[in-house]
Formats: sequence, structure tokens, C-alpha cells
Amino acid sequence: MNFKDKVVIITGASSGIGYALVYEFASHGAKIALGARSEGKLARIAEDLETRGTEAVYEATDVTREADCRRLIERTVERFGRIDILICNAGISMRALFDDVDLDVLRQLMDVNFWGAVYCTKYALPYLQASKGSIVGVSSVAGIHGLPGRTGYSASKYAMTGFMETIRIENLKRGVHVMIAAPGFTASNVRFSALTADGSVQGESPREEEKMMSAAEVAHRIVRGISRRKRTLLMEFNGRATMLIKKFAPGLLDKLYYNHMAKEPDSPFK
Repeated sequence: MNFKDKVVIITGASSGIGYALVYEFASHGAKIALGARSEGKLARIAEDLETRGTEAVYEATDVTREADCRRLIERTVERFGRIDILICNAGISMRALFDDVDLDVLRQLMDVNFWGAVYCTKYALPYLQASKGSIVGVSSVAGIHGLPGRTGYSASKYAMTGFMETIRIENLKRGVHVMIAAPGFTASNVRFSALTADGSVQGESPREEEKMMSAAEVAHRIVRGISRRKRTLLMEFNGRATMLIKKFAPGLLDKLYYNHMAKEPDSPFK
């Protein structure tokens, strides 16, 4: 994995998988551009990277705002002169039945998870075409098969997957690598900040964090996937099983997911 002096943009870089990706790429000698909403957190991370010998730049970025995404790209090119890798990682989740959810929650999921990837890709693409670089969409198993209680999350990840696959096809002759990374449930803060039916933050996870893959392990696998220029990165058994069962027995998969989610504490399916 030779990423020495490669310029990497990471959205959602202040926590979770994004934060882990920052340090994983830094360990391989990359130059990092960080985007997230919290300018204070980004400044502290960038300062820490600089003390470790990693060149870094940051831009406060709300990915639901096209202008913010454009500034992140422009700031990166202004500092480093190029872009080699764009990782569209910023995302939010939800936990509510469609019967109960406020539709504004679904719009917010689409704005962050789908439009955030679209905006960043739009402005970074010319530079990635020039470098024959990589675009990574951090999706989910929920982007492979609908996840009950997560309608907006699944829909937004499906939309991002379709967008990324189309970008891949349109750039077949330009050397741009596009990878869709689909972690399973990961020990990160995305579930703690998941939106409930009325748009309020969940504040706690119903799952056992200690049994999940760590954000650091997800980051390591994503970086390795980029080095191998993989198309789709399924990181654990559930993801691979989902793909297989969906192909041969989609009805069975529906039942398995229903029963699995019904076991959650305070499950709306009980």
C-alpha cells in the first residue's frame, strides 16, 4: 500500500470511521484534507497530524451545503495542487418505522448521505480524472438490502451506490477507480447520533459495541481495498451472506432481517 505523498480528502473526518481513516492514511505517508462540521475538532486533528510529520489541511464542511463541499475541494487543491483519493464518508443514520417517521428525517438522510457524496464528487472529479485517482463511497449493508426501521438510511445508501456505479461506468476510459465500501455494524458514533421518528437524536445504541468491528479495522480494510482497486468491499460475514442470500432467496432474507431487528431492545417490531 504505497500512498506516500498521495492527497486524500476525507469527509466526516472528525470522528468514527472518518477519524480512523485519517490516521490510517497518515501512517502510509499520505497528505490529508479533512472535512467535517466541527472546525475546532478539525483544527486539533490537523495540529496533531502536523506534529507527527503529516501534511494536513482542513475546511469546516457541512456536506449538505454545496458551497461547503466546493470550498473543501478548492482548499485542498490550493494547498496540495492535486487530489488522488476522495472518500465520501460523512453520514447519519436513523431508527424509526416508516409509519411513524417525519418525512423531514428522510430528507435530511438524503441530504447528508447522498447529496454530500454528489457535491464532493462533482467538484473533485476533474482532479481525480487527471490523477487517475480513486473515489470511495462509504455505504453499508443497508445499501445492499433494505434494513427495517432504517428506511431513509437504506434509501440514501442505495442512491449513493447507484450514483457511484454510474460514475465508474462514465469514467471507464479515464482511469478513475470507484469503490463502494459496505461495513457492517461498526463500533462508531453513527448510531448514537441516529435520528428518531421526530428527528431528535437517539443518544444511545441498542447494540453491543464490543462485538462490532472497530472503526480502525474498517479504515484499514478500506485503505487496503483502495490499494487493490476493488469495486465493492464487503467487510464481514453479514455483508457477504446478504449478497448471496439476496441473489438466491430474497424472501428468506426479508424474514432474517425482520427477526434480527426484532431482537433489539425497545424494537418497534415487538
